[in-house]
Amino acid sequence: MTQTLWNIQLDVHVDPLPAAVDTLQKAAEAALAYTQCGPATVTITIVGDAQMQQYNQRFLRHDSTTDVISFDLTDEFEPMRVFDIIVNAELAARRSRQRGHRPEAELALYIIHGLLHNLGFDDAEAQDFMRMHQTEEVILESLGFGGIYFGKKRPTEETL
Repeated sequence: MTQTLWNIQLDVHVDPLPAAVDTLQKAAEAALAYTQCGPATVTITIVGDAQMQQYNQRFLRHDSTTDVISFDLTDEFEPMRVFDIIVNAELAARRSRQRGHRPEAELALYIIHGLLHNLGFDDAEAQDFMRMHQTEEVILESLGFGGIYFGKKRPTEETL
């Protein structure tokens, strides 16, 4: 089913990749399935800090590295959604050590986060932040990663 609906491609620019390619593809599929996304082409580019800093400067005018940058390149007149996601594997490795989980779980979080932004989720306001990150947790848990962003204890709106 997913092969006919979604074309997911990974473009890896780091060695070694701290995750299995099929795990990262499954993360993208899980986000698309959870949001009931129709036909889509998703390109996931996996880079390190230096290349991510260049992308962040070029596209967002921030002179620093970041975890994920996502683009919705969908033509409004076409039924196929087109998404480009860039994720930082080196940052994922560092943050996963700090948070006490595997780098592939952190990379999966970045992929899911980028896709959710492209599918209409936002995290600028407290209520939207809560909805988006709880959705990420549900998707990550469905993949067997457990709580990544909030850990085992999810915050309530009052604790934000």
